[in-house]
Amino acid sequence: MKLLAIGGFTTALLLFVVVEWAARREGSRIPTFGDVCAYVMQYEVGPVPVGRIALFGFWWWMGWHFFAR
Repeated sequence: MKLLAIGGFTTALLLFVVVEWAARREGSRIPTFGDVCAYVMQYEVGPVPVGRIALFGFWWWMGWHFFAR
């Protein structure tokens, strides 16, 4: 079971690297990870920066579940 989880995370990381590499090629229409984060952080509802709150919440959740053990 442990190997399945490690294999899944390794596959996800490898897929992320491949997509980021494809996004950075010249003439690519795929946005980079930084472009996606910038787009999400621009989202606001009135004066409330919903995108920034969501991104902060995502990173908090990741840290709590994977790094705080």
